[in-house]
Amino acid sequence: MPIHKIIHLNPTTSIYIWKIEEDFNTLFRAIPLKDISLARVESMKDVKHQKGFLSIRHLLKIANYDDFDLFYDEKGKPHLKDGKEISITHSFDFSAIIISDKKVGIDIELRRDKVQLIAKKFVDIEFNYIQKNDKEYTNLLTVVWGAKESIYKLYNQKGLFFIENIVVHPFKMIDDKGTAEVNYDNRKSLYDFAFEEIENYTLVYALEQVENA
Repeated sequence: MPIHKIIHLNPTTSIYIWKIEEDFNTLFRAIPLKDISLARVESMKDVKHQKGFLSIRHLLKIANYDDFDLFYDEKGKPHLKDGKEISITHSFDFSAIIISDKKVGIDIELRRDKVQLIAKKFVDIEFNYIQKNDKEYTNLLTVVWGAKESIYKLYNQKGLFFIENIVVHPFKMIDDKGTAEVNYDNRKSLYDFAFEEIENYTLVYALEQVENA
């Protein structure tokens, strides 16, 4: 069972990370699924997506939940039946969940230079401190994407845009953390995020810091 790492951020917030090394059948046979989840797995055409989906259910088991405890709202945000907050992510060979009493978001991304080609789609003000000649350019962009994706999941509001509404404040890779803000519907919300590199992936998670009307 390749549970890669468990991070206990505080008594009520934990992160569970899985390295996906099993074949589909190994993952599938070892975990019970409700009918809607089974149908979803069967509809997936990419085996990597299927394995990512199933590995999340294995992480739930480690966290003392199962697929029957998980449901999604009309916006596609996952929830747990006991009222705890959960966020889910998977990318190629890794998957992760974060569970907390407070609103949280998580994202894991394979670090690739391809992110430089799409940077203008999610980076704006951040270009003031992220420069193309920076040797860590790809890594910095990946963190910005992960922070915005995590906050987007946490905020759970249609019409929220990465460039227009989410700003990641200046940070350095050595910091392993940073802050960001959302400006949406005449309201500002502040967030803390942290990140770490796992092999050739970047894991980012966000927590609500304070909210001002």
